[in-house]
Amino acid sequence: MAQATQIEWTDATWNPVTGCTKISRGCDFCYAERFAERFRGVPGHPFERGFDLTLRPERLEQPLRWRRPHRIFVNSMSDLFHKAIPRDFIDSVFDTMESANWHTYQVLTKRSSLMAKYLRARYGEHVAPAHIWLGVSVEDATNAVRIKHLQASPASVKFVSFEPLLGSVGEIDLTGIHWAIVGGESGPHARPMKEEWALQLHDQCRTAKVAFFFKQWGGLRPKAGGRVLRGREWNQYPRIPKHNSAGVRHAKTDLNGVRPGMSS
Repeated sequence: MAQATQIEWTDATWNPVTGCTKISRGCDFCYAERFAERFRGVPGHPFERGFDLTLRPERLEQPLRWRRPHRIFVNSMSDLFHKAIPRDFIDSVFDTMESANWHTYQVLTKRSSLMAKYLRARYGEHVAPAHIWLGVSVEDATNAVRIKHLQASPASVKFVSFEPLLGSVGEIDLTGIHWAIVGGESGPHARPMKEEWALQLHDQCRTAKVAFFFKQWGGLRPKAGGRVLRGREWNQYPRIPKHNSAGVRHAKTDLNGVRPGMSS
């Protein structure tokens, strides 16, 4: 089955690419880099090359062999839209996601303009299938433009990860956004997240009827500060409609609900 994970908002991870390069302050103390570099130079280890960008074609068809449905975080150890990843390799990743459509895929990037360009080229006048969720990572107001790139892309389900939240994002337009994840940084160099920044986002999500997931306060360890905001845990997910008559799942304008069994 897929690689187990302790990331609260997903079930498993799938890494057809590993390694990346830094592009903004949210990358400064990257947990994936910290993990991978521990094994640089270890003969035969999957991270023998540390966090160097590495294509892993042998992993491309893994989700096809996982018969039980999962929520799968795609490239938790990389960024699928890194400019050094060949277009045909990204095509292969999407081919697998479209074929193994009993899973839900969560694709997260900081390279939002490249993602939007790719989706337009792949889907044209159509939208990506609704079991492929497309998201952007936004750590502060400086990088909020990534939300606009996401809004302009032909994705059915759109989400934003405000993690690590390193500053106020200010007033933002959440039109067309279905899900928001908020979390503080963790690790030995964790920068603190102010409560007011998280509350500001929660208020805006509530007003815009965007599903809200509070992942963590952060600290030396991910769970050090707990997950309670305003006296409770927030574990909302967007509600995805069933297959339509054409057999393809597409998001509707009311994708703001809570997955059955999850707290609202």
